[in-house]
Amino acid sequence: MTTLHGPHTSHTAQAPLRGEPAGELRLNRHRPGIKAKPLPAPEAALDDPALYINRELSHLEFNIRVLEQALDPAHPLLDRLRFLLIFSSNLDEFFEIRVAGFKHSLALGRDESGADGLPVPQLLAEISRLTHEQVGRQYRILNELLLPALEEQGIRFRRRDAWTEEQAAWVADYFESRILPVISPIGLDPSHPFPRLVNKSLNFIVELEGKDAFGREGGLAILPAPRSLPRLIGLPESLCEEGVKEYVFLSSMIHAHAGEVFPGMKVQGCYQFRLTRNADLSVDPEAVSDLASALRGELLARRYGSGVRLEMADNCPEELASFLLKQFELEESDLYRVNGPVNLTRMMAVIDDVARAELVYRPFTPSLPKALSRGGSLFDAIAGGDILLHHPFQSFAPVEDLLAEAARDPEVLAIKQTLYRTGADSPIVGALVEAARGGKEVTVVIELRARFDEADNLALAAKLQEAGAIVIYGVMAYKTHAKLLHIVRRERGGLRYYAHLGTGNYHTKTARLYTDYSLFTADPVLCEDVFQLFQQLSGMGKQRRIDALLHAPFTLHEGLVAMIDREAEHARQGRRAHLIIKCNSLTEPKLIRALYRASKAGVECDLIIRGQCCLRPGVPGISETIRVRSIVGRFLEHTRVFYFHNDGKGEVWGSSADFMTRNMFHRVETCFPLRDRKLAARVRKDLETYLVDNCQSWLLQPDGSYLKQHPGEAAPISAQETLLYAYATKA
Repeated sequence: MTTLHGPHTSHTAQAPLRGEPAGELRLNRHRPGIKAKPLPAPEAALDDPALYINRELSHLEFNIRVLEQALDPAHPLLDRLRFLLIFSSNLDEFFEIRVAGFKHSLALGRDESGADGLPVPQLLAEISRLTHEQVGRQYRILNELLLPALEEQGIRFRRRDAWTEEQAAWVADYFESRILPVISPIGLDPSHPFPRLVNKSLNFIVELEGKDAFGREGGLAILPAPRSLPRLIGLPESLCEEGVKEYVFLSSMIHAHAGEVFPGMKVQGCYQFRLTRNADLSVDPEAVSDLASALRGELLARRYGSGVRLEMADNCPEELASFLLKQFELEESDLYRVNGPVNLTRMMAVIDDVARAELVYRPFTPSLPKALSRGGSLFDAIAGGDILLHHPFQSFAPVEDLLAEAARDPEVLAIKQTLYRTGADSPIVGALVEAARGGKEVTVVIELRARFDEADNLALAAKLQEAGAIVIYGVMAYKTHAKLLHIVRRERGGLRYYAHLGTGNYHTKTARLYTDYSLFTADPVLCEDVFQLFQQLSGMGKQRRIDALLHAPFTLHEGLVAMIDREAEHARQGRRAHLIIKCNSLTEPKLIRALYRASKAGVECDLIIRGQCCLRPGVPGISETIRVRSIVGRFLEHTRVFYFHNDGKGEVWGSSADFMTRNMFHRVETCFPLRDRKLAARVRKDLETYLVDNCQSWLLQPDGSYLKQHPGEAAPISAQETLLYAYATKA
């Protein structure tokens, strides 16, 4: 296949899919939001803004790579739909947090430009241009490719103009019995001002003609869709064609029967819209005496933050769109007209509803390493040597099983654990509750401020406290993002420590969807370090001595810079130097400068960065030896692991932290060495598998665009499929 790339494109020439207009959708033809700048001279200062890619535009580039998966025939059809919907949910959070934050800063007169130097007004304009372009493309992919392909497979979304008489009658009955009793229309007049609408809720603006019962002249009304109702309703099998599952959108039902909500009035027009609000929580550490109470108050306010984006049906008249923009104090650039439902993420329901194995990824059974597959006590297995799991290819169940065994074991005296994103109904929480009720000392550090999981974490904290566990919320100014478990067990008259350290959260569901590493260890040095970290989190005092771990906000950043600089020194001495960094984001300027120094010294730098990357690879004399790739596939790449060649004495580290400012300086994070050589070698082999991926790999170009890799004449290699197969064969 021919690969195309220019300074303002990021695409690959391929045969168009059936029903696709001349490849317009298959090719990622957008101009990258990151503008190509003249490359600096090799002697340029490493803080030159031209050497940095804007973080927010890089974030959008990642989301565009997610959208590209909806066009990839290597994915099953319903999973292609899932990727298209994930694009929407990702954009929601991007606007709720990132765009909202920049708008708020501008309103306060602050310009928070990053290392790239792009002024905030220019950044917001570029975000608007790029997002408008890609949202339009998203709906074209949905309407022109995915919906026809789903219909070919017997999954149909019925538009109003395609309802049969029988279907229309059923919809009318459904509306009258299920929707009308819970709908609350709001006429707009001096006694009914414009209502406060909930963040991301589905609403309609309705034009009315005539007089109502009080003699009021028709005008405008707002019709909020009841939040208690599903947005997608399956039609009864008796009303569908044989072998076809048919669905109707709630918005279509309301639109078709809006007249019944306003009896005696004539509905001139009815148009759906959706407002995205600022959803970031603001808690002042110096003004809060009770974090849990403060967050409860903020959660209520989140639903009604200032507006940041308005999505609206593309057939809505200009005067109504302008009216809504004025109500929400938004600009024309904040308006997104769409050809379809404004709340696409609600279509996720169909993926769970359709039981068609051939339209989704093949299920798999995660394996267990030999040390855990023989049965018996997990404590005995861990005491025999460190055990490493690679999720989701290997089971997350041993993490749950260890806690369950610890809860029942009379020799276990104490359990300490950090929880960041873990539902209150998790088996892990159940084990902690059982342990606390059984009289064990259970201490849980819960990070309440895990974004969009705050309510779940508040419920989790209450459940543990009721069971008698000690619950603390970490350190106020620093999110506790470390993934740690520490167990104290009585053995042979003494006490022995056991620990678990991970790169991901203690969340059963995401452990089946995200790639992460889990390390079980009884290594006295590592376990003592974990113990000291918990003591530091729950108590007070000076920084404690930590021997093997790196931890933020104290030693992690300087430790990583030192290891990168060490590779650079090896290169300057003429020795082989190589590093591999795999994480979700690379945005911290000092770490980027360290990587630039390493490249200038001749270090081979392979970076596997899933999402945001502010480093420019391939700049002559500055980053020529740096390669950056992003892997986007079936599983969300979430592992944070780092390899340093170190003159043949290789080191492998796992971490809870990304290479971001917040992780290095504003969070409690851990970075742990794999002291077992076999386990370290295994992770190195995993990393090398990612480096040869030519199916789901995108290479970052110097201009900030990404180039999709294709096998061409070579054998296709998907890192995720390779790892899935390799671990499954050991099951």
